[in-house]
Amino acid sequence: MSNLQYKKATKYVQALENFYIHLIVYVTVNIGLIGINLVFSSDYKWFIYPLLGWGIGIVAHGLSVFSKGLILGKDWEEKQIEKYMRK
Repeated sequence: MSNLQYKKATKYVQALENFYIHLIVYVTVNIGLIGINLVFSSDYKWFIYPLLGWGIGIVAHGLSVFSKGLILGKDWEEKQIEKYMRK
């Protein structure tokens, strides 16, 4: 394995770890918010707003980690650079 491949693998594993930490914090905090909402004001379900808002962020974070350059990612950039350099 080359040094460049090792660096890419290390960067990916770090991004993956950060995503899982983000997901664990999201689940933990939102369980707490749901509990607080249901105990103190169960007639109005306000917990849905942070759940959905932060959920959009989780989805975006997941896409950035798992899409592997499907939509203008680092791989796409490298392919375009190689394509341009061949001209």
